[in-house]
Amino acid sequence: MIRDIAKSFRYAFEGLIEGWRMERNFRIHCIFAVFTVIMALLLGFSTVKWLVLLLTIGIVLGLELMNSAIERVVDLITEEYHPIAKKAKDLAAGSVFIFSIIAVIIGFLLFAVPIIEIVL
Repeated sequence: MIRDIAKSFRYAFEGLIEGWRMERNFRIHCIFAVFTVIMALLLGFSTVKWLVLLLTIGIVLGLELMNSAIERVVDLITEEYHPIAKKAKDLAAGSVFIFSIIAVIIGFLLFAVPIIEIVL
């Protein structure tokens, strides 16, 4: 039982490492996440703001890894161009894109007032 749980964590960690090593967009999202967390620390975010921020970051990173997984599965199934394979990849990428836009809006709502207060 414990060994199975440890394997699951190891596989998940390997997935994170693979995402970092091989997926440029995942690295970009991670770098922005670190920058955002540092800014939230400096601005003294409340508990509620931290919950919203961390949930948003987690969803973006999770969607990016799911997108990468879908792309790899599609590539495993067919190496040839196929319009349905393209649509599957495009749909997965679209999900990351939609939530990334939402994440930017959430970030603006979380950071705008504290930054304006500092500037003014």
